[in-house]
Amino acid sequence: MSTLAASAIRRIATPLTVLRTLRFSSAAHPPWSDDAANGGTSLTKLFNPTEEHVALRQMVRSFTEREVEPQALEYNRSETFNLPLFRKFGSANGLGILGLTVPEQYGGAGFINATAVAIVHEELSYSDPALCLSYLAHSVLLCNNLAVNGSHDQVRKLLSTAPCLSQIGGMCMSEPNAGTDVLGMKSNAVYDSARDGFLLNGTKMWITNGTLTGKETGDLFLVYARTGEKRSDITQFIVEGGTDGFSVGQKISDKLGMRASPTAELVFENVFLLASTHVVGEVNGATLCMMRNLEIERVALAAMAIGIARRSLDEMVAYSSNRPAFGKPNLFAFGQIQKHIAESYAEYMAGKCYLYGVTNGLDLSTHGNGLDADGVKLYCAQMAKNVADRAIQVMGGYGYVGEYNVERLWRDAKLLEIGGGTNESHHKNMVRDLSKSGSKLE
Repeated sequence: MSTLAASAIRRIATPLTVLRTLRFSSAAHPPWSDDAANGGTSLTKLFNPTEEHVALRQMVRSFTEREVEPQALEYNRSETFNLPLFRKFGSANGLGILGLTVPEQYGGAGFINATAVAIVHEELSYSDPALCLSYLAHSVLLCNNLAVNGSHDQVRKLLSTAPCLSQIGGMCMSEPNAGTDVLGMKSNAVYDSARDGFLLNGTKMWITNGTLTGKETGDLFLVYARTGEKRSDITQFIVEGGTDGFSVGQKISDKLGMRASPTAELVFENVFLLASTHVVGEVNGATLCMMRNLEIERVALAAMAIGIARRSLDEMVAYSSNRPAFGKPNLFAFGQIQKHIAESYAEYMAGKCYLYGVTNGLDLSTHGNGLDADGVKLYCAQMAKNVADRAIQVMGGYGYVGEYNVERLWRDAKLLEIGGGTNESHHKNMVRDLSKSGSKLE
């Protein structure tokens, strides 16, 4: 772990023994909700394999309780991005996690491992999945992607500022008519030999952090575009906000969930990009970059699902413990409620073990880990939505209104079955990989 990250942990985690006695207004943390107190040494080690991971989880959890939880409902209701809070994720303000997986030499936190990614996304999503989604777009889809695939000069120039928040952005892949069929994209970049650069034209859709104001684009994006005749001839480009021809087509509002995370359509009209500075990796070689980054994106989305499920379970248990019914002091005596809580806990723990089992062995610099990246997201996304749904059912009318959180979590969870790969795309990918393996499962 970097000196930067260690320093941030010392600053944030010092009052941790006091902060951990605090409770959210709508749900206390039962002992099983705390990783360090549940499941014995083996599961504690699985979820937090090193002391650095323990410290990272404690740091983010205490920050989430103090800063993220109080604002989540308000900003989701108003469909507003909390930019001042987002800036507090940056190293300039002490938390130091925006460049989580970026090497320290480039200004990042130096946690170059997938387990750290999972921990941060799980903890943030416990309180505000929408804000966490914007964090994912910046830290994983932009910063991690560029750190792994960019040149030394590109990483030094761009990531030395992006994690420190002079820039906020994301990645552009989906299009109005190309989502799961990503290689069917129509955006194209044509090489101009006279200027040794490319002219980029096209439209990108569903872009997280695409606009921070509703009018101007975000600050920095990695954009995939077609550059050759073959279906796989895709190149990745750096596009900065303010570049001529780069604009917001529309801010996308009235979403089912993730309402506090800004989403936009972005338009590229004859955007000129120098080949020497704005091409990431090899021309026509971005399919590999895309697949490699999709793996960690899917792991991060699975971690978000774990955070949603844990919060939904906490809410369900807290409500059941305080609701009298039919002469009983609480709901725990009723078989229907027992079924909802017990099945939710078992499924949550199965997903969490799957998630950290995958992340502890995942190398961010490699590719070819798609089977379990697909599998863990497929399982956890469906599980989180089901657990949130059970929480609503247990809480009845209270679960149906925003004040009690679980209806928001249920809406947010639905995106995880669509974004970063639909359930159906995971089915296709997993069966393809299993059919090619030629060996029995262990």
